[in-house]
Amino acid sequence: MTSTPDVLSIALDETSDPPLRPLPADVAGLLADLGAPPRLVAHLRAVHDVAARILEWVGQHRPHLRVDGDAVRYGAATHDIGKVLHPGELSGPGAHHEEAGRELLLAHGVAPERARFAATHASWQAPGVETEDLLVSLADKVWKNKRVADLEDLVVAELSRAGGRPAWEEFLALDEFLTAVGEGADGRLAWQAAHPVGGAGPL
Repeated sequence: MTSTPDVLSIALDETSDPPLRPLPADVAGLLADLGAPPRLVAHLRAVHDVAARILEWVGQHRPHLRVDGDAVRYGAATHDIGKVLHPGELSGPGAHHEEAGRELLLAHGVAPERARFAATHASWQAPGVETEDLLVSLADKVWKNKRVADLEDLVVAELSRAGGRPAWEEFLALDEFLTAVGEGADGRLAWQAAHPVGGAGPL
């Protein structure tokens, strides 16, 4: 049985193999209150870390691209929270967790502009998607070294628009960066897999 301290440990304790940034404390607390499955917490931490790396790269490479970094980090840290309610989607396909996650976050007082990522992280071609949504979606793919051409093309377009450089130049720069991020995928996947799918449920 999973206890709250276990969730907090997975979310916040220092890791070295692989080194992962801790989840935001408020997110860790919410996951503990919800009795989130250990594997879900591990997954959210891995994606959150990659999102932070993407933000660092964007800030260095294209500082003129205006991005709400706090929103991206929060979105990455909570994007799959709906799997608390749909645990079968932790180990199998399904999209029920997306809208359920947004509603769950709203029910816990999270602002709509932050809760939206739970619903948009798999819908990067939907109308009204913003740069922040694209970066959360990108982190949710590249953490395991999955490359999605149409998603990356949208990110390239944002980079090109902000920097005034041709799209092909931005593509080469992004590709080099994502390839480097992907090299750590095996370690992140192994770390996630070391945590069980089952959990105790809310306390």
